[in-house]
Amino acid sequence: MLVAAAVCPCPPLLVPDVAAGAAPELDAARAACTDALGLLAAARPDLLVAVGPAVPSGRGTHPQGTPGSFRGFGVDVDVRLGAGQGTEGGPELPPSLAVAAWLLERTGWADAPVEGLGVGEPLAAERCIQVGRDIAARAERVALLVMGDASACRTLKAPGYLDERAAPFDAEVARALGAADVAAVKALDAELAYELKASGRAPWQVLAGAAEDADLAGALLYEDAPYGVGYLVATWS
Repeated sequence: MLVAAAVCPCPPLLVPDVAAGAAPELDAARAACTDALGLLAAARPDLLVAVGPAVPSGRGTHPQGTPGSFRGFGVDVDVRLGAGQGTEGGPELPPSLAVAAWLLERTGWADAPVEGLGVGEPLAAERCIQVGRDIAARAERVALLVMGDASACRTLKAPGYLDERAAPFDAEVARALGAADVAAVKALDAELAYELKASGRAPWQVLAGAAEDADLAGALLYEDAPYGVGYLVATWS
């Protein structure tokens, strides 16, 4: 059963070495992520699953110890998902789960086994919800670290340019995640999320499926749109 979840944004810019001189701009987001992961540790889960967006070909599970890196972003920073050596030569973590691994390393996570799950951004809501149900059934006490960004269309300089639908979409996502509103997260419009380049839609709906039988309260710890992209940090516990 799901006992706790942390929702965090997944831009590689969260890693200060990637952000370089712009690193202080996301200090508040990093601090909120640290607080959210502290809640996961306090829940004392038997299993932690990090869920993040991946391209369809990158969809799948990543065992504890799977390596990842930010070399593709021009910095010599390597990470591993949780403790353990992993298997060399296999597929690396997608960027969203590399950020998750970095957050876990940064907070010294050593409380429970960790696995990663990359979900293809086009994955239908019904499938995401079922994946979440399956995860919640895997252990008596399950926690989720849910990675994903809201819209990328909040300003003229945003990756997706300005779209007037972006701010209302992000506001509803923030409300639903801050309230642990399972029904509202399930009902997020997948097509609209795709048009607004919201990478978190599928992972959030995995969370909604996992939380169906749990009685969790939500809290919104951070909400902003630096660089025209919606970043949210929330906890369910």
